[in-house]
This record gives sequence, C-alpha cells and structure tokens, in this order.
Amino acid sequence: MSEFSLRIDGMHCGSCIRRVSQALASTNSVVVKEVRLGAARVATTLEPAPVDLSIAALAKAGYTARLED
Repeated sequence: MSEFSLRIDGMHCGSCIRRVSQALASTNSVVVKEVRLGAARVATTLEPAPVDLSIAALAKAGYTARLED
C-alpha cells in the first residue's frame, strides 16, 4: 500500500470530517488513517488506485484538495 496526504480547503467542523472520510471511502480503495481539522489535512493509504480518484471524490463532496509535498 502507498500513503499520501491531501491538504483540504473548506473543512471547518466535525461534519466536514465525516463527509471527507465518507467521500474517500467511496473510492473503495482508500483507507483513511487520520483526518485533522486544525491542519485541514487527511492522511490515507490506498491499494492501487490513483490519487486523482481521491481528489475527485472530495470535489464531488464539495471540497478542494491537493496532494501535499
């Protein structure tokens, strides 16, 4: 499994954390390790699936995300 972190814009509350986790889980290959509200980031692992799928799932849920360096 590979790991990656995404910086997420527009995440403000516990409900946002739930929506972000659900959006990423909908890709069927992403496992959410940690969603940090204060840092506006999510750490994930995935079984072969492109990062683009995760970013697209978050966009569908109303969040802008970008891969962290």
